[in-house]
Amino acid sequence: MPYKYYFMDKSVRYMLIAGLSFAVMNVFVKQVSHLPTMEVVFFRAIFSFFATWLILKKLGLPVLGNHKKLLFYRGVAGCLGLIGSYYTLQHIPLASAVTINYLSPLFTAVMGIFLVKQKLRPVQFLFFGLALAGVMLIRGFDPRVSLLDVGIGLGAAFFAGLAYNIIAMLKTTEHPLVIMFYFPMITLPVTGIYCLFHWEMPQGTDWPYLLCIGIMTQIAQYYMTRSYQTANLAKVSILNYLGVIYALLAGYFLFDETYNMLSLLGIVVIIGAVLLNVFLGRGK
Repeated sequence: MPYKYYFMDKSVRYMLIAGLSFAVMNVFVKQVSHLPTMEVVFFRAIFSFFATWLILKKLGLPVLGNHKKLLFYRGVAGCLGLIGSYYTLQHIPLASAVTINYLSPLFTAVMGIFLVKQKLRPVQFLFFGLALAGVMLIRGFDPRVSLLDVGIGLGAAFFAGLAYNIIAMLKTTEHPLVIMFYFPMITLPVTGIYCLFHWEMPQGTDWPYLLCIGIMTQIAQYYMTRSYQTANLAKVSILNYLGVIYALLAGYFLFDETYNMLSLLGIVVIIGAVLLNVFLGRGK
């Protein structure tokens, strides 16, 4: 497809809006790094809970869905994945955090073997190893990234991959909004209990930042869903990785973050491994 027609495609425009919205959200999460991660996730869940609940009610859809056990597991996985993702965004350089979070498609593919009986080509295990090598490059040559940070980032990607597999298991039986609703329904009590004992009152600009995190995430999820509903996955998924470019630019200009060549190489290796998995690992 010629480039001018590619970028006129509706699904491509939707994905570009989603990617930019996620990038803005990442910046706002970074801006509130002084607040506890659980508290930031708590505010994010409040916005998601009421926004999703109101739409479900307006559409007359059953809020709790049909497969409650699987939906509960999806909520737990989403909760743990988001906590880990926000932690890395707050504690390590922005581009490194975003890149490690993008490992989730590899975890999705490996877990898909067991959960949705998805076949995996042997070469995809090579891509997984390359991605982990990229993580080690970032960890080994960036003193700002600790082993704990890497572990939490990998955990976030793992739980995101688990959540995606559960969504795949539910896609023909549950409305997408019902699946989305279980995330805040599980996350609110988990993070709320933590906040009862470790509450730090947001100050000044923290309030609009927290509100914007919720708004930008809802916009991003909406347009990403619309994009995947109107196009083939391979056609638009590569646009997700513009997020790393956004993160590098935002980190440099907004947070004075710089990277040595080996850390940048680690980022390139991870993105390359994930993209190879998407495009070359699709056969049986």
